[in-house]
Amino acid sequence: MALFITFEGIEGSGKSTHLRHLAEHLRASGRRVVETREPGGTAAGAAIRRLLLGPDAAPLTPLAELFLYCADRTQHVREVIRPALDAGQVVLCDRFSDSTLAYQGYARGLDLETVRALDARARGGVWPDLTFLLDCPAADGLARARGRAGPGDRFEREAPAFHERVRQGLLTLAAAEPARFCVLDAAEPIERVHARVIAEAERRLGGRA
Repeated sequence: MALFITFEGIEGSGKSTHLRHLAEHLRASGRRVVETREPGGTAAGAAIRRLLLGPDAAPLTPLAELFLYCADRTQHVREVIRPALDAGQVVLCDRFSDSTLAYQGYARGLDLETVRALDARARGGVWPDLTFLLDCPAADGLARARGRAGPGDRFEREAPAFHERVRQGLLTLAAAEPARFCVLDAAEPIERVHARVIAEAERRLGGRA
């Protein structure tokens, strides 16, 4: 059964960890799963990711960021997401359109209708069936993200106020689409959050392989 599941959240919210755990569970139950991410889910996307998030990434205007994310998404949908869904697979994606609205729209201040219009062209009708939002205060997420090894990307170096705008933007999007979003408290024990992720994914899949 094809299903498109996305994971959203601020830096350090744990979305990548829970995506990986869900993929392991679904594969163990016999389902075909594709794990991917944005930016960087294709060869072209990997190059775009370096421009956006690499340790030596040059400063970009908000509009330039938006165009790059949309370019990444266009290739990603065409090369990875749509073919996998057409083949009946479950696609798990670390970030998708909601991140673009939250980061470039709510946090960077670009006109939301402009962001929505460009994103709609980029994704070509593909839309998540289920979105897990790992929610946590900006200060907590940043502390975890900055505690990881490596220099971190330029978004991790943004001020806490920026990340709080991202968080509030994501919560606003979740409130507007409660049937699609499953909002989880990322501060809860990881086992409890993981159990909720599995339960909701299985509910959407209907228990079918």
